[in-house]
Amino acid sequence: MDKAGTKVQSATRSSENWSDSQAYALAVFCLLLGVTLGYLFRGSASPEASAASPSSDGSAAQSQPTQAQVSPEQQKAMVDHAVAPLLATLKANPDDFDTMIKVANLYYDGQQYPEAVQYYRLAAKSQPENADVLTDLGTSLWYMGDADGAIAEFQQALKYQPDHPGTLFNLGVVRWQGKMDPRGAVQAWEELLRRNPNYPQKQQVQEFIEKARQHAKG
Repeated sequence: MDKAGTKVQSATRSSENWSDSQAYALAVFCLLLGVTLGYLFRGSASPEASAASPSSDGSAAQSQPTQAQVSPEQQKAMVDHAVAPLLATLKANPDDFDTMIKVANLYYDGQQYPEAVQYYRLAAKSQPENADVLTDLGTSLWYMGDADGAIAEFQQALKYQPDHPGTLFNLGVVRWQGKMDPRGAVQAWEELLRRNPNYPQKQQVQEFIEKARQHAKG
């Protein structure tokens, strides 16, 4: 099952005390999110790029590969092969920020999230005020099931770049889907639109805001 399916299931299982309409609203949101925007945004992704076909260089929101395409073992082997020369470069020059990011992104694309977190953390130590890196780190933590860790990294990123659209969008997703906090999601997405009035995916975000408000009402 893909990551979106996993997250939908964990969210609904955690909401046993909700009304059926609340649980259904969250499930519909998760489905709509995955189809429309390809899960969470990379920190460096532009909204325009995310509306187009995803790429593996971090310039667009990354849709995760389906498990039906390759086995987990094959996927890991491919990632290990791809990162090997970059790791050699990084071993020779441990402070090479660009190589850290390339390694982290490759691990992220290959769904090797613990390794991605490791190298995003290295990059964050090198550039602690880089909102893109902090957002990528938070997104990787989210895919590992750590909603609190993801939110902490997103909030740190927003201290340095309060208008970062990808961070604000992701924060809304994790607050709602990971923390069962639709009001918090609305707050993040309203801030996204307030600070980015020409946001290309404005209509979709407005739809998510309305669904979250309905969910909060039960």
